[in-house]
Amino acid sequence: MPAVSTMILRSMRLIGEKSRGATLTSDEQAECLYELNSMMDAWSIERLMCYQVTQESFALTANTVSYTIGSGGTFNTARPTKIVDPCFIRDSSNLDSPLTIIDSETYGAIVKKNTGMTYPSYLFYDHGFNASGLATIFVYPAPSSALTLFINSWKQLQNFSNVSTAMLLPPGYQLAIESNFAIHLAAGQTSVSNELAKVARESKAAIKSINIPDTMMSLDVGIVRGYRSNILTGP
Repeated sequence: MPAVSTMILRSMRLIGEKSRGATLTSDEQAECLYELNSMMDAWSIERLMCYQVTQESFALTANTVSYTIGSGGTFNTARPTKIVDPCFIRDSSNLDSPLTIIDSETYGAIVKKNTGMTYPSYLFYDHGFNASGLATIFVYPAPSSALTLFINSWKQLQNFSNVSTAMLLPPGYQLAIESNFAIHLAAGQTSVSNELAKVARESKAAIKSINIPDTMMSLDVGIVRGYRSNILTGP
């Protein structure tokens, strides 16, 4: 896989800022690395630029409803951009119970959030960004012991620590990054050719076409009345 410096140079050549065989100055390395990570960060909140939904599991603590999540948090993992269905609870007998993801308004309306000692039925993800870069997961009701939480989430796209870092992303991302980063660098500075704009637009669209979730066909229950349910018609 190419190093970040190679991609940056390729982007700069696309807008005529570098010639073949050129190298990056130390100032260019620092500035372009910052700008590239800024673009990748912005892409991380675009669902169709996220190439996978990651499932992870975490142990719940009895009578505890809130857990920080992120690097160094109670759930020590990369901070999720968004938590999505399906999420569930697994008990010591390996039996799963589904969780409903709720919003802040619904969670705030719960009067006694620490009530009970049972299996949680609801999950609220407060993706606020505290001083430590952590978000918070809330479950309700309070869990009993020996329960495991399973979540599915979008994860942030690769962030590059230095210009020698290798890109670790699926096929198609290199061209999309190089062409779109070229336009990003050119903004307000250099004109962009129609050909480059077309490559940037189409390479990003190709990624989104691959990452779009598959849909399950279903029919309204009134239409299929009298027929057995199946995977295509639904219940």
